Amino acid sequence: MSTTIADQDSYDPFDQAPAEEPVAEQLPAADARAARAARARVAAARLGAEGVEGVVVSWVDNAGLTRVKAVPVRRLEHAAAWGVGAAPCFDVFLVDDSITTSRHIGGPVGDLRLVPDLGRLTRLAAQPGWAWAPGDRLTQEGTEHPGCQRRFARRMIAEARRRGLELRAGIEVEWVVALAGPPAEPPVYPTHGPAYGFHRLTDLSDYLRDLLSALDRQGLAVLQLHPEYATGQFEVSIAAEDPLGAADSTVLVRQTVRAVGVRHGLRTSFAPAVEPDGVGNGGHLHLSLWRDGRNLGQGGPGPHGLTTEAESFLAGVLAELPALLALGAPSPASYLRLVPQRWAGAYQCWGRENREAALRLIPGPPDEGPGSANAELKCFDAAANPYLLIGGVLAVGLTGIAARRALPAEVLDEPSEHPGPAIPRLPATLATALAEYRTSTLLREALGDPLYEAVSAVRQAELDLFAEHTPEELVAATRWRY
Repeated sequence: MSTTIADQDSYDPFDQAPAEEPVAEQLPAADARAARAARARVAAARLGAEGVEGVVVSWVDNAGLTRVKAVPVRRLEHAAAWGVGAAPCFDVFLVDDSITTSRHIGGPVGDLRLVPDLGRLTRLAAQPGWAWAPGDRLTQEGTEHPGCQRRFARRMIAEARRRGLELRAGIEVEWVVALAGPPAEPPVYPTHGPAYGFHRLTDLSDYLRDLLSALDRQGLAVLQLHPEYATGQFEVSIAAEDPLGAADSTVLVRQTVRAVGVRHGLRTSFAPAVEPDGVGNGGHLHLSLWRDGRNLGQGGPGPHGLTTEAESFLAGVLAELPALLALGAPSPASYLRLVPQRWAGAYQCWGRENREAALRLIPGPPDEGPGSANAELKCFDAAANPYLLIGGVLAVGLTGIAARRALPAEVLDEPSEHPGPAIPRLPATLATALAEYRTSTLLREALGDPLYEAVSAVRQAELDLFAEHTPEELVAATRWRY
């Protein structure tokens, strides 16, 4: 949860209470507009006094790219009240900025209003003179745009709360840094230290120190920062938040990583594959299910202390993972990463602390407290739209609870060498994942036809776009896009 402009003097970065729907959104349209304008007027005055000149408002498209509109700080009040124009065709943009179409969304006609969420308005520590807020996309009449991924996540969170459930989540952010250069050039790494080695922290200590400082000044509670397996690769983990906050924080963390890198002469790749035969960048989702302040991942009768509800939630997610990959591993390049024996979660199975399983159960140290138990979904990567990912996981998990699903037998060893029945692989190509997605009535109902079909259209168009590419060409085409 980041420090917002309205509450910087009293903010507790370790407060993990779920973010409520903004009060303005619960009012009639005209009153909501007036409430947003009044709040923005106060925030703009404070920002201006602190030297901020512009406010970036972001959304994430179905290809997984963060798109933005920016306004001068003096226009924040108007933007909060009326939004900023943003065409609906962005829902069918591809990773290379070409455009496809779908049955409900596409073409040059129409407009939306991108409305900043002032509850997450944050001064950007690595970009002096700038602030940021995530945006919700509404129609010109002020109603919900059915293709808005952030509003989809909101709906699923609201459905969980209606059932008395709360999800706490965090997305690990992995990236690779290289020396700045032309986009067509392959990466030239600023460090060649060993995986997880102290060498890398030494080689890039100024960069990483500035990154920690920037994240902290933005109110993001860093749990750990470390070198990862691949050359030039790092990972940062942020404290668990409410699901919408976790998705917003993922956007902010990535923007901060990139901005700090620019100031150090580095370029950043969050692409799922940076080298054709490398391990790539994951976007692992950690989650825990709560009811009435109790973590349902411990103290129950199920495997390793899971309550019945938590087990059914995870069983619902595990069963739907092949279709969920169309949201969480959305690029053809994702499947260069999602291969066995790289701890990418390529098998549709679960296990306690099993890093090769798609679903890793983490009971946590027994005396660490109620927040330690969680589950990690390892098969997702950094090309995913975090709002689609979190909304989709909530949708299938809640259905698992309703159906009282149970987890299959636990896999205690390397899945590829399992002595019993063969453990099913998750889809090995985007085409296979897309076929699973297209048969998922569950995801269609949760997303709604316009968003569901726009996602399908983008996935198919990117499959067609890269159909003749070799792995090397695919990596080169996508390496610096994410």
